Amino acid sequence: MLTDLTAVDYLTHPGRALQPEIPPERFEVVANLLSLSRSSRVRVRVQVPELDPVVDTLWDIYPGAEAMEREVYDMFGIVFTGHPDLTRILMPEDWEGHPLRKDYSVGRVPVQFKEAPGPR
Repeated sequence: MLTDLTAVDYLTHPGRALQPEIPPERFEVVANLLSLSRSSRVRVRVQVPELDPVVDTLWDIYPGAEAMEREVYDMFGIVFTGHPDLTRILMPEDWEGHPLRKDYSVGRVPVQFKEAPGPR
C-alpha cells in the first residue's frame, strides 16, 4: 500500500546520497510503500528535472495517491501524467506559483498584536 507521497526541492541543498549512476535533479518525488504481508517498507525516490517537472502517476496502481499527487502538484508544480483530476487542492485555482518551491517569494504580511505599542 502507498502510505505517503511527497516532494522535495533541493534548490539550496543540492548534495544528497544517490547511486553514482543517478544524476541529481532539483526536485525529488518520494513515495513510501508498505507491504503488510511481508512486514516491510520501501521508499522510492524519483529525480525530477526542473525544466520538465513531469512524472507518471501512481493513481492507476494506488488510487489513494490521487489527493497526495494533487498536493505535490499544487505546492511544487510537478505534473503527474495520467492523473484523473490534476487540479489545485490547497491553494485557490487562480493562485500563481507553487508555495513550497525554494525560489517562491514569501512576501510580507504586517502582524499586529493587541494592545502593543506602535513604532517609536
